[in-house]
Amino acid sequence: MTIDAVIFDFGGVLTSSPFEAFTRFETERGLPIDIIRRTNAANHLENAWAKFERAEVDIDAFDQLFAAESLALGAEVRGRDVLPLLQGDLRPEMVEALKRIKAQCKTGCITNNLPANAIGSMTGRSLYVAEVMVLFDHVIESAKIGLRKPDPRIYKMMVETLNVDPKNCVYLDDLGVNLKPARGMGMTTIKVTSGAQAIAELEAATGLKLR
Repeated sequence: MTIDAVIFDFGGVLTSSPFEAFTRFETERGLPIDIIRRTNAANHLENAWAKFERAEVDIDAFDQLFAAESLALGAEVRGRDVLPLLQGDLRPEMVEALKRIKAQCKTGCITNNLPANAIGSMTGRSLYVAEVMVLFDHVIESAKIGLRKPDPRIYKMMVETLNVDPKNCVYLDDLGVNLKPARGMGMTTIKVTSGAQAIAELEAATGLKLR
Protein backbone atom coordinates (compact mmCIF):
# COMPACT_ATOMS: atom_id res chain seq x y z
CA MET A 1 0.00 0.00 0.00
CA THR A 2 1.25 3.46 -0.94
CA ILE A 3 1.11 6.06 1.82
CA ASP A 4 0.65 9.57 0.46
CA ALA A 5 0.14 11.44 3.74
CA VAL A 6 0.75 11.05 7.47
CA ILE A 7 -1.52 13.05 9.76
CA PHE A 8 -0.62 13.68 13.39
CA ASP A 9 -2.35 14.73 16.56
CA PHE A 10 -0.09 17.08 18.53
CA GLY A 11 -0.43 16.69 22.31
CA GLY A 12 0.34 13.16 23.46
CA VAL A 13 1.87 12.30 20.08
CA LEU A 14 4.60 14.85 19.30
CA THR A 15 4.70 15.72 22.99
CA SER A 16 4.47 13.50 26.04
CA SER A 17 1.01 12.76 27.39
CA PRO A 18 -0.50 15.11 30.00
CA PHE A 19 -2.03 12.09 31.74
CA GLU A 20 1.04 11.69 33.97
CA ALA A 21 0.69 15.29 35.11
CA PHE A 22 -3.01 14.70 35.80
CA THR A 23 -2.13 11.74 38.03
CA ARG A 24 0.51 13.72 39.97
CA PHE A 25 -1.94 16.58 40.51
CA GLU A 26 -4.65 14.21 41.78
CA THR A 27 -2.25 12.41 44.11
CA GLU A 28 -0.81 15.63 45.55
CA ARG A 29 -4.28 17.01 46.29
CA GLY A 30 -5.86 13.78 47.52
CA LEU A 31 -8.36 13.75 44.66
CA PRO A 32 -10.06 10.61 43.32
CA ILE A 33 -7.84 8.88 40.81
CA ASP A 34 -8.59 9.79 37.17
CA ILE A 35 -11.12 12.48 38.14
CA ILE A 36 -9.71 14.80 35.45
CA ARG A 37 -9.78 12.19 32.71
CA ARG A 38 -13.27 11.06 33.71
CA THR A 39 -14.49 14.65 33.61
CA ASN A 40 -12.95 15.09 30.16
CA ALA A 41 -14.58 11.88 28.94
CA ALA A 42 -18.10 12.46 30.31
CA ASN A 43 -20.39 13.93 27.63
CA HIS A 44 -17.21 14.40 25.60
CA LEU A 45 -18.89 16.09 22.65
CA GLU A 46 -20.56 18.86 24.67
CA ASN A 47 -18.72 19.19 27.99
CA ALA A 48 -16.64 22.12 29.23
CA TRP A 49 -13.54 20.82 27.51
CA ALA A 50 -15.30 20.42 24.16
CA LYS A 51 -16.80 23.90 24.33
CA PHE A 52 -13.44 25.46 25.24
CA GLU A 53 -11.61 23.67 22.43
CA ARG A 54 -14.22 24.96 19.99
CA ALA A 55 -13.78 28.48 21.46
CA GLU A 56 -17.46 28.58 22.45
CA VAL A 57 -16.71 29.64 26.04
CA ASP A 58 -14.02 31.83 27.61
CA ILE A 59 -11.63 30.77 30.34
CA ASP A 60 -13.89 31.96 33.18
CA ALA A 61 -16.83 29.95 31.92
CA PHE A 62 -14.59 26.93 31.32
CA ASP A 63 -13.26 27.18 34.87
CA GLN A 64 -16.76 27.13 36.33
CA LEU A 65 -18.19 24.49 34.00
CA PHE A 66 -15.28 22.11 34.60
CA ALA A 67 -15.61 22.59 38.37
CA ALA A 68 -19.30 21.70 38.22
CA GLU A 69 -18.76 18.69 35.99
CA SER A 70 -15.93 17.29 38.12
CA LEU A 71 -17.94 17.87 41.32
CA ALA A 72 -20.78 15.81 39.84
CA LEU A 73 -18.28 12.96 39.44
CA GLY A 74 -17.02 13.17 43.01
CA ALA A 75 -14.63 16.10 43.57
CA GLU A 76 -14.39 19.70 42.44
CA VAL A 77 -11.43 20.53 40.22
CA ARG A 78 -11.14 24.06 38.88
CA GLY A 79 -10.65 24.27 35.15
CA ARG A 80 -7.92 26.90 35.56
CA ASP A 81 -5.89 24.45 37.65
CA VAL A 82 -5.98 21.84 34.89
CA LEU A 83 -4.63 24.05 32.10
CA PRO A 84 -0.97 24.20 33.28
CA LEU A 85 -0.96 20.39 33.36
CA LEU A 86 -1.30 20.24 29.58
CA GLN A 87 2.29 21.21 28.85
CA GLY A 88 3.92 18.02 27.64
CA ASP A 89 7.57 17.72 26.73
CA LEU A 90 8.45 17.58 23.04
CA ARG A 91 9.48 14.09 21.89
CA PRO A 92 12.65 14.68 19.80
CA GLU A 93 12.44 11.23 18.24
CA MET A 94 8.93 11.99 16.96
CA VAL A 95 10.05 15.32 15.51
CA GLU A 96 12.89 13.53 13.70
CA ALA A 97 10.41 10.97 12.36
CA LEU A 98 8.17 13.81 11.18
CA LYS A 99 11.09 15.42 9.32
CA ARG A 100 11.89 12.15 7.54
CA ILE A 101 8.25 11.60 6.64
CA LYS A 102 7.97 15.13 5.27
CA ALA A 103 10.77 14.37 2.82
CA GLN A 104 8.67 11.57 1.30
CA CYS A 105 4.98 12.25 2.04
CA LYS A 106 2.49 15.02 2.69
CA THR A 107 2.06 15.86 6.38
CA GLY A 108 -0.84 17.23 8.38
CA CYS A 109 -1.74 17.99 11.98
CA ILE A 110 -5.23 17.94 13.48
CA THR A 111 -5.16 19.26 17.03
CA ASN A 112 -7.86 19.89 19.58
CA ASN A 113 -6.42 23.00 21.18
CA LEU A 114 -7.50 25.94 23.30
CA PRO A 115 -7.97 29.60 22.35
CA ALA A 116 -4.52 31.19 22.22
CA ASN A 117 -5.52 34.22 24.26
CA ALA A 118 -7.05 32.08 27.00
CA ILE A 119 -3.93 30.46 28.41
CA GLY A 120 -1.28 32.86 29.54
CA SER A 121 0.34 30.08 31.56
CA MET A 122 1.15 28.16 28.39
CA THR A 123 2.63 30.87 26.19
CA GLY A 124 6.14 29.63 26.88
CA ARG A 125 5.39 26.68 24.62
CA SER A 126 4.85 28.88 21.58
CA LEU A 127 8.42 28.87 20.28
CA TYR A 128 8.99 25.14 20.12
CA VAL A 129 5.42 24.51 18.97
CA ALA A 130 5.98 26.94 16.09
CA GLU A 131 9.21 25.18 15.13
CA VAL A 132 7.34 21.90 14.79
CA MET A 133 4.23 23.32 13.15
CA VAL A 134 6.20 24.55 10.12
CA LEU A 135 6.96 20.91 9.31
CA PHE A 136 3.31 20.29 8.41
CA ASP A 137 1.82 20.98 4.99
CA HIS A 138 -1.47 21.83 6.72
CA VAL A 139 -2.57 22.34 10.34
CA ILE A 140 -6.16 22.32 11.60
CA GLU A 141 -6.73 23.76 15.08
CA SER A 142 -10.09 23.20 16.74
CA ALA A 143 -10.15 26.58 18.47
CA LYS A 144 -9.72 28.37 15.14
CA ILE A 145 -12.41 26.57 13.16
CA GLY A 146 -14.99 25.76 15.84
CA LEU A 147 -14.83 21.99 15.23
CA ARG A 148 -12.97 19.39 17.23
CA LYS A 149 -12.13 15.72 17.00
CA PRO A 150 -13.87 13.28 16.84
CA ASP A 151 -16.21 15.26 14.54
CA PRO A 152 -15.76 13.48 11.16
CA ARG A 153 -15.83 16.82 9.32
CA ILE A 154 -12.42 17.82 10.67
CA TYR A 155 -10.74 14.73 9.14
CA LYS A 156 -12.57 15.31 5.86
CA MET A 157 -11.27 18.89 5.78
CA MET A 158 -7.71 17.63 6.17
CA VAL A 159 -7.75 15.04 3.39
CA GLU A 160 -9.50 17.46 1.03
CA THR A 161 -6.90 20.17 1.71
CA LEU A 162 -4.01 17.72 1.27
CA ASN A 163 -5.78 16.30 -1.81
CA VAL A 164 -5.22 12.69 -0.78
CA ASP A 165 -7.32 9.52 -0.56
CA PRO A 166 -7.97 8.60 3.10
CA LYS A 167 -7.10 5.01 2.21
CA ASN A 168 -3.55 6.19 1.51
CA CYS A 169 -3.17 8.03 4.83
CA VAL A 170 -1.87 7.17 8.27
CA TYR A 171 -3.36 8.96 11.29
CA LEU A 172 -1.79 9.03 14.77
CA ASP A 173 -3.54 10.00 18.01
CA ASP A 174 -3.22 9.09 21.68
CA LEU A 175 -7.00 8.79 22.16
CA GLY A 176 -8.95 5.89 20.72
CA VAL A 177 -12.13 7.94 20.36
CA ASN A 178 -10.28 10.24 17.93
CA LEU A 179 -8.98 7.34 15.85
CA LYS A 180 -12.40 5.85 15.08
CA PRO A 181 -13.57 8.45 12.50
CA ALA A 182 -10.21 8.29 10.71
CA ARG A 183 -10.39 4.50 10.61
CA GLY A 184 -13.97 4.73 9.39
CA MET A 185 -12.76 6.81 6.43
CA GLY A 186 -10.24 4.10 5.54
CA MET A 187 -7.09 5.53 7.12
CA THR A 188 -4.47 3.34 8.77
CA THR A 189 -4.54 4.39 12.43
CA ILE A 190 -1.95 4.25 15.17
CA LYS A 191 -2.80 4.71 18.84
CA VAL A 192 0.25 6.33 20.40
CA THR A 193 1.39 5.15 23.82
CA SER A 194 5.07 6.08 23.47
CA GLY A 195 7.42 7.57 20.92
CA ALA A 196 9.22 4.28 20.29
CA GLN A 197 5.97 2.35 19.78
CA ALA A 198 4.56 4.99 17.44
CA ILE A 199 7.72 5.14 15.32
CA ALA A 200 7.88 1.36 15.01
CA GLU A 201 4.28 1.22 13.80
CA LEU A 202 4.86 4.18 11.47
CA GLU A 203 7.87 2.45 9.92
CA ALA A 204 5.76 -0.66 9.36
CA ALA A 205 2.92 1.33 7.81
CA THR A 206 5.02 3.57 5.56
CA GLY A 207 8.02 1.40 4.80
CA LEU A 208 10.26 4.35 5.72
CA LYS A 209 13.26 4.37 8.04
CA LEU A 210 12.36 6.98 10.66
CA ARG A 211 15.26 6.78 13.15
